Amino acid sequence: MNTEFDSNDLQGNILRGYRRDLVRYLILEVDNPAAARRFLAAAVAGNNDAVPAITREKSWTRKPGFCFNIGLTYEGLRALGTPSDCLATFPTEFVQGMTHRAIKLGDFGTSAPANWAPPFNHPERVHVVASVYANDTPQLDQVQDQVARAFNVLGVRNGYNLEDDKVYFGYVDNISQPRFNRIDDPDQAKVDEPIDPLGTILLGYPTRFEDVLFRVPSPAELGHNGTFNAFRILAQDVAGFERYLDTAADALLRHPDVDQLLAPGEEDRIGAGLDRHGALREIVAAQMCGRWRNGVSYEASPDAAVVPDPRAPKFRTNFDYDRTSRCPAGSHMRRVNPRGGPIVQRIANYTRRLVRRGMSYGPRDVDPRKPENDDQEWGLLGNFIGANLGAQFEAVMCDWLNLGLQDPNITGSNDPLFGANSPESSWFDLTLRNGGTIRLRGFPRFVTTRGGAYLFLPSLPAIRYLSELNG
Repeated sequence: MNTEFDSNDLQGNILRGYRRDLVRYLILEVDNPAAARRFLAAAVAGNNDAVPAITREKSWTRKPGFCFNIGLTYEGLRALGTPSDCLATFPTEFVQGMTHRAIKLGDFGTSAPANWAPPFNHPERVHVVASVYANDTPQLDQVQDQVARAFNVLGVRNGYNLEDDKVYFGYVDNISQPRFNRIDDPDQAKVDEPIDPLGTILLGYPTRFEDVLFRVPSPAELGHNGTFNAFRILAQDVAGFERYLDTAADALLRHPDVDQLLAPGEEDRIGAGLDRHGALREIVAAQMCGRWRNGVSYEASPDAAVVPDPRAPKFRTNFDYDRTSRCPAGSHMRRVNPRGGPIVQRIANYTRRLVRRGMSYGPRDVDPRKPENDDQEWGLLGNFIGANLGAQFEAVMCDWLNLGLQDPNITGSNDPLFGANSPESSWFDLTLRNGGTIRLRGFPRFVTTRGGAYLFLPSLPAIRYLSELNG
């Protein structure tokens, strides 16, 4: 087969994201392998009105009504009849699956797989996760009905875009993404971060690791141009987060160094009409994340969230970290993407980049900040895509997000927003203008894993290969 790069061989939503208001994830079981293979053959051919066509990586002159893509678990590949010698060439992390990698990911306690929502509490039955992006619910329903003719639908998860690309914690999201050679993405036109090699995201191409190509599953027709996705359902404790901001601001008002965090009279630079308590809440939120909630990078503007143009690249993407950075080393942003900043591990910066695709979920007509609504659930349907689950996703989750191994000043602490925290042991250092710090303690886990799966995202030739299997 031809192993040269051809974007038409790729599934969409990998190199460039979709712009749709809604997403529906269909969690599927292969209960009739022959029917499932016939469906895949028709989906990859794209010429059957009764079967949704796989959306490819390409620029559109006219947007389609929906975008449809699939990812398969190890059990899903086996259920379709993939030969055992081919299955043996897939990486260990994928073969074992997300539930068996739980401790490494911080999925214990309330996040443990034993507490995951159906159907993810029975991972052996989760074979395929199909995504449908559209702007209206009837379109999602139509595709679901078509898929259900060939697969057993174990569960459905619906997501949507909040206004201004925000998540329920109040932050603008989906700002910083890798950009790749040979890919024209208008959203990245003014971004000055380094361009990533295709091997960051696709199997079969050079990576940032010197002389390293990640192992491509065999045969090449199956593995080449594929990638892996850590699909995660992440519940966000919005009310708990806002309560902690209140608690932290209360304590800071009494702290002798508080003026080094917020000079008297500068509250309006944090937000129009905020009093001192409200401004301190937002500073804590900004330092924990590494961004103000309006998307402005804390590093680019450490003393003010109110800037002339919050969407300007210099405030959102075009900045770097160094030893004098005001953005805390323990912030979420610096942990998951240290950029060119100093790290002590013997790896090159930017080697763990992940493509992120996510939408919010939960009841839209209920305020998640109110304690009386604690019985409801809000969160993020997240996809974390990279060519190597172990060297990218798991390394970020374990080494950086939950252990802080990249900087001795944060080692032993967890990510304040997404880490496996408990009030008894959690801590986070706020940075001050004079170079000092104030340590916060006592915050709980704000994000709980509710389900997930490791998925292989096959190329179009690979889907065709799977459709032609026997057994």
